[in-house]
Amino acid sequence: MEDQNNGFLADDNDQPKENPRRNFLKQTSLLTAVALTPGVAVKAAENHFDEKVAAAFEKLPLNLTVNGTAHKLSIEPRVTLLDLLREQLDLTGTKKGCDYGQCGACTVHVDGHRVNSCLTLAMMVDGKKVTTIEGLAKGDQLHPMQEAFIKHDGFQCGYCTPGQIMSAVACVREGHANSEGEIREYMSGNICRCGAYPNIVNAIQEVKNGGQQV
Repeated sequence: MEDQNNGFLADDNDQPKENPRRNFLKQTSLLTAVALTPGVAVKAAENHFDEKVAAAFEKLPLNLTVNGTAHKLSIEPRVTLLDLLREQLDLTGTKKGCDYGQCGACTVHVDGHRVNSCLTLAMMVDGKKVTTIEGLAKGDQLHPMQEAFIKHDGFQCGYCTPGQIMSAVACVREGHANSEGEIREYMSGNICRCGAYPNIVNAIQEVKNGGQQV
């Protein structure tokens, strides 16, 4: 029977002998150590071999149009639209604020509808049209909402401004800018830590009441 203190089996003469299971584990460990020498292991780690193989298998094709320009990309399924825009397409106007969909700084338009790009996987917009803050102006001609934000001083530090403007444009397009209360309600997903809310509301009202094409 097995001696629980030393893991050996006793024979009829009470002469201890090694547990076969332990022998197997020792032999397996030895063979593994021989097969994977330190030099090979170190070299594989230095070259990040496993990461490269995983990346090659994980990447998927993505086709989308951003600000009127078509892109054919190869991305990992876990990449968010926000990171794709900022890190691969160098469109850094879209800001990473909370990264949890709570501040609205990353707001962009997908097929004309506003979305939080930090909560949107890039693969979800395959074949769709994306508009960022860089795509609102026409050359040197600012979008009416951009002009209104400047006129009414709708920003201070400016970090939230791209997301505010993108949401403001969508707010008017959606028909949710008919009163100050309605504007505040449908812009509530965009946080301005500087507190420029009254000026933002004024800018949106001017664009709405002016009947400008947004």
